[in-house]
Amino acid sequence: DVQLVESGGGSVPPGGSLRLSCAASGYSASAYCLAWFRQAPGKAREGVAGIDVYDKMSYGDSVKGRFTISKGDAKNTIFLQMNSLKPDNTGTYICAAGRVRGGYCYRPLVKGAYNRWGQGTQVTVS
Repeated sequence: DVQLVESGGGSVPPGGSLRLSCAASGYSASAYCLAWFRQAPGKAREGVAGIDVYDKMSYGDSVKGRFTISKGDAKNTIFLQMNSLKPDNTGTYICAAGRVRGGYCYRPLVKGAYNRWGQGTQVTVS
């Protein structure tokens, strides 16, 4: 079974940077779409960035140009480089995995496309 473990969260001032990591096990790089979501208190879980099996990246409008999603060389780790952080980027960042369908990752920033979730790592910008 796919298991996801996040790390790298912390507290930074506005304008700061953080790099999050998600280690995946029980996972086939050719069979799963991967993404980062943010859960803020009292708000819906929001898709931040996604990466498909061809390494095509997708970003939420609020993070374009500031955040970068990538895969490690072994393809079993994904990263989220977050620059120019703002207070409204605060939340729990959760790694997600979902099966490829027909060779594609449909709706990469929609939580319904994923069925495996990590526990999350807290990011606080203040």
